[in-house]
Amino acid sequence: MTDRSLVAQPARETLRRVVLVPSWVASLVLAGLFLAGASLSPSLQYVPLVLSVVVFGLPHGAVDHLAVARARGQTPTWRAIARVVALYAVLGGAYAVLWFLAPAAAFVLFIALTWAHWGQGDLFSLVALADADHIRSTAQRVGTVVVRGGLPMLVPLLAFPAWYRRVATDLVGLFVPGATAALDVAFRTDARVALAAAYGTVLVATLAVGYARADDRGPWLVDAGETLGLVAYFALVPPVLAIGVYFCLWHSLRHVARLLLVDDRAGTALRNRNPTRALVAFARDATPLTLVSLALLVGLAVLVPTPPQTVPEWVGLYLVFIAVVTLPHVAVVSLMDVEQGIWTEGG
Repeated sequence: MTDRSLVAQPARETLRRVVLVPSWVASLVLAGLFLAGASLSPSLQYVPLVLSVVVFGLPHGAVDHLAVARARGQTPTWRAIARVVALYAVLGGAYAVLWFLAPAAAFVLFIALTWAHWGQGDLFSLVALADADHIRSTAQRVGTVVVRGGLPMLVPLLAFPAWYRRVATDLVGLFVPGATAALDVAFRTDARVALAAAYGTVLVATLAVGYARADDRGPWLVDAGETLGLVAYFALVPPVLAIGVYFCLWHSLRHVARLLLVDDRAGTALRNRNPTRALVAFARDATPLTLVSLALLVGLAVLVPTPPQTVPEWVGLYLVFIAVVTLPHVAVVSLMDVEQGIWTEGG
């Protein structure tokens, strides 16, 4: 895995300061507050997810039409952009149809996709920004993706099953009220205990193998600290709030960093330790398709059989839209992984 060839030292130091540190601080502060007994009204817990429409969340995927070509060291052409647009139309369109035909199955697919994608995002961050040379083999990388993706997707189910069910109902109920009953098995105590045991085994094994293979304990400590810290974060902070903050300030911000690194203008700004200029370049690239996405979201609101009325239902609709665009987004990021050698064995 060629992490040092991916990020020049000045850029890596800049991104650690403006990407890693804010996400660590936000998660630690929130976990500490709720550990101390803090509470927040349910309506306010939706605020970070609502803000993610414009604060990194939705925009972080709005540069996909440029990302693959840039990862290859090429200037995006209209043909390359058209291929990505076609990918979104085919994969996203097919997944949208699935929501109308089998919303419970579409919800399960959303969880699985997000689990894999958020895991792959953390894998890149560990390699490129944290110099994680202890994650060497393909099996370790798969384990890391499983562990990191399971933090936001599984731990809230284990700690807050009622909240998890409520969110599932908000999404699935837009299409077929009552269809969430098909997911009941996942909320049973015995099923959650089995999932916790299996996941905990993979988590411990992945960190233990990484420790044994680490030449430098520093990056392993970052990996272990983030992993265990996020276990506590998602076990303590109510899921809607926890996911909203994580989506904006952890996953999306790390992916924005990846996009900056393949953009010549932004990369130069990072090497010159000017993250503001780099983020302005990202915003300029992301704005057109973010606006298109908002228009499509409005169209989806018109099409769903049960139009949203409450804030949770509107957030549910937004999450359905995020689900639809996540499938082609995962395909684009997977192509970036291949181009950047993320799954190439070696140190």
